[in-house]
Amino acid sequence: MEKVKLIDGLFNESQKKGKEYLEYLDADRLLAPCYEAIGKTPKKPRYGGWESMKISGHSLGHFLSALAAMYVAEKDERLKEKLDYAVSELAYLQSSDGKGYVSGFPRECFDKVFSGDFNVTRFELGDSWVPWYSIHKIFAGLIDAYVLTGNEEALEVVKKLSDWAKKGTDNLTEEQFDKMLYCEHGGMCEAMANLYEITKNNDYLELSKRFYHKETLAPLTKHEDELEGKHANTQIPKVIGAARLYEVLGIEEYKEAAKFFWNMVTKRRSYAIGGNSRDEHFGKINTEKLGVTTAETCNTYNMLKLTEHLYKWDHNSDYMDYYENALYNHILASQDPESGMKTYFVSTQPGHFKIYCSPDNSFWCCTGTGMENPGRYIRNIYYRDEDNLFVNLFIDSEIQLDDKGIILRQETKFPETDKTKLIFEQAEEKFMTINIRIPYWVNGEVKVVVNGKEEYSKADRGYMALEGSWRKGDVIDVTLPMNIHVYKSKEDSHKIAFMYGPLVLAGALGRENFPQTDILEDQLKLNHYPGIVVPTLVTDNSKLEECIKPVEDSILTFETQAIGEPGKVKCTLIPFYKLHHQRYTIYWTKMTSEEYKQNELTSIDYQEKLDKITIDLVNPNEQQPEIEHKMKSGNSHSDYSGEAGKGWREVIGEGYFSYEINVDPDNEAYLAVTYWGSDKECFIEGQRCVREFNIYVDDNLISEELLNENKPYALFDKFYKIPKELTSGKSKVVVKFTSIKDKIAGRVFGVRITTECL
Repeated sequence: MEKVKLIDGLFNESQKKGKEYLEYLDADRLLAPCYEAIGKTPKKPRYGGWESMKISGHSLGHFLSALAAMYVAEKDERLKEKLDYAVSELAYLQSSDGKGYVSGFPRECFDKVFSGDFNVTRFELGDSWVPWYSIHKIFAGLIDAYVLTGNEEALEVVKKLSDWAKKGTDNLTEEQFDKMLYCEHGGMCEAMANLYEITKNNDYLELSKRFYHKETLAPLTKHEDELEGKHANTQIPKVIGAARLYEVLGIEEYKEAAKFFWNMVTKRRSYAIGGNSRDEHFGKINTEKLGVTTAETCNTYNMLKLTEHLYKWDHNSDYMDYYENALYNHILASQDPESGMKTYFVSTQPGHFKIYCSPDNSFWCCTGTGMENPGRYIRNIYYRDEDNLFVNLFIDSEIQLDDKGIILRQETKFPETDKTKLIFEQAEEKFMTINIRIPYWVNGEVKVVVNGKEEYSKADRGYMALEGSWRKGDVIDVTLPMNIHVYKSKEDSHKIAFMYGPLVLAGALGRENFPQTDILEDQLKLNHYPGIVVPTLVTDNSKLEECIKPVEDSILTFETQAIGEPGKVKCTLIPFYKLHHQRYTIYWTKMTSEEYKQNELTSIDYQEKLDKITIDLVNPNEQQPEIEHKMKSGNSHSDYSGEAGKGWREVIGEGYFSYEINVDPDNEAYLAVTYWGSDKECFIEGQRCVREFNIYVDDNLISEELLNENKPYALFDKFYKIPKELTSGKSKVVVKFTSIKDKIAGRVFGVRITTECL
């Protein structure tokens, strides 16, 4: 990584924009929660958004990692000074605590956990929001500061922090430790394996092994897919941890778990842009549900990290095909080139738009990984394995191989052209095999010219190998022909996307009915913003790619024939990474003329109608929606139903759960609750329990409900009119579900406020 630098081009521009945000951020404001965690007055006030919540401090960890990576990429000493200052501050705060602890929230939650008597849910541990997840970012940031920049103080701080963690968790039995891991715990397994490799201290290896999460990883070692319904970005770091343990211990089943997981996610659960998840969770295998809250950017950051490990074990170009796809179409596309702000989700809902974080008052998880991404562009352009150099990505860059006396420069305007040039700016006639990746998307014969002489070499496992004792001035010219090709949805043959080489081409739909701003503090605020009509592509030409042509005198701009209906319109397509601050579609609906005739043009299916009248929505059992809607509960629990394909929440016996949810004071308000039609009375520990419960709005009873096989084997919505006086003058109300002894409230699969009743 430290031997590679970007020279020019779109990644270099994006890297510099990412650097601007790191320069803008104030280390003292990011450190403020760490001061407050031990009762000290910070030098400056903390940032807003997630940094004002119990997850505070996670952004500081990402900031450390981002500064370290960007310093390697840019060699700017001001970044190093900023990093060194933040580390020294953490060292000071750690010494003030006296126990080795340093983080953005108080230690009490861990004290409770280390006692062995603690509460735990998927996203709460010791009465705190995902504390291991949050503190892991500081572990990782300190390790990166040492590994990438040689900061010895960072190593000392992270060793003391790890000693604190080891001492505390030594109090836990295996059963208690496994109970603790039920809550999201980030990449602690990976971090401890990394620290062991640096220090060779066996305590850290033992702690890494304890953080190996058997619930998730044991099925994967047996090639069993139990991912459906699981929070996606909780699982990916666990698998990265398994990959690191394989590299340290050589246990083959850890390797198999990582490979199987990678295949299940990239080939069975990912979108055209390389991202995955819907509402932050994995869905059913071979599904591709579109929506506003799809393709969480954190997930793809972590999938690229996992891909690095798999590629290290087996230099198969399939891994780099995925890496390239996700890098261009999700990671590069996730940063606004004007403001440098980052996306949380990337919408696949036709006609929607990207939503970016605010600079001071968001600090979502994806703001953090988004800080890191631009400094990581230099990774995996090249891979060195003894006498083999693999050219994986076609990015304007330079690599230095000191032991070979080689400086190799790659000059390219890719993807604006299909050519790249490799120039040996220095070389000492030492043997080296240059392996040029032949991507899956190549259309026709790859042309390789060495020093003006056309030559073809054997392509093995997706690479063309050129052996030689290279001299200064040697030049390799490569042509990788590209064409328009069609990506088909895994579950709906009528849903397609267009690609040009590795690039997803999105429909540029303009700014009709566009919000005042798409840079927001709240990533959920515009989820139900009114949409627009997206053309349906209607043609009897089975080769749909023939209906698209490049626009003359424009770079990477394409246009369809007049096949967009209604109105026989032409549609413009551009690379998704270039599309910002306007509406778009990645996926198109395509039909034959006969299919289109049979389709009622004015009809809208139920889900579309429901979305159009929705003011706000909560999906139970999903971390972010429940946190954002200030869920409160007593004796309530939640889980995922594979039968229904959704998460749910209920209360068995006396208890309740509630959400604070938005309303429109100027409109009629209906509460729409989603139920599973087969839910009925049941026996629990020999006691008959009826699904009978009350529903309140702001402590006013609006309905007494009974579920008893109302609509077997189907989800259904029931609408309850909310009296006008309960919403008048209000922007939010509290919806509460309660039950009493021997009764069950729920299961509830969705809670939404609508302006109409369907």
